[in-house]
Amino acid sequence: MDLILWRHAEAEDPMPGQADIERALTSKGVKQAAKMGKWLDAHLPSSCRILASPAVRTVQTAEALGRKFKTHPGLAPDVTPQSVLEAVNWPDSKEPVLVVGHQPTLGQTMALLIAGTRQDWTLRKSNVCWIAQRAPGEADTVYIKLLLGPDLASR
Repeated sequence: MDLILWRHAEAEDPMPGQADIERALTSKGVKQAAKMGKWLDAHLPSSCRILASPAVRTVQTAEALGRKFKTHPGLAPDVTPQSVLEAVNWPDSKEPVLVVGHQPTLGQTMALLIAGTRQDWTLRKSNVCWIAQRAPGEADTVYIKLLLGPDLASR
């Protein structure tokens, strides 16, 4: 199974009284999402399932891809890596899955899959980590296929 983790692009600072889930992308974030969305659209298989957190900034990031996607409450801010893995049906999904989500959860999910323990790894804004598994069901065959930021995605 391939699992592609895409952290949302740069978002506005929270306004007084504004819920975290309501924060939108900045103009820089819109550009970051567009660059990465263009690269992903050219490289993702057509069968890729796309899931996003219900937060405004992740929905806006996912929209930059230009493909259909679904929001999933199991990808909201502050969920656990296990919640992400359940949402994508890891490692049993028959198709690749792209998740548009948040830190620290995406970094912790990367660490859990690659190192086998929950650690605080960082995935920067609008960066993508593409994780693959050579042999289904065998944890020791999981590897990072790609780690890419929007600055390199446009080259």
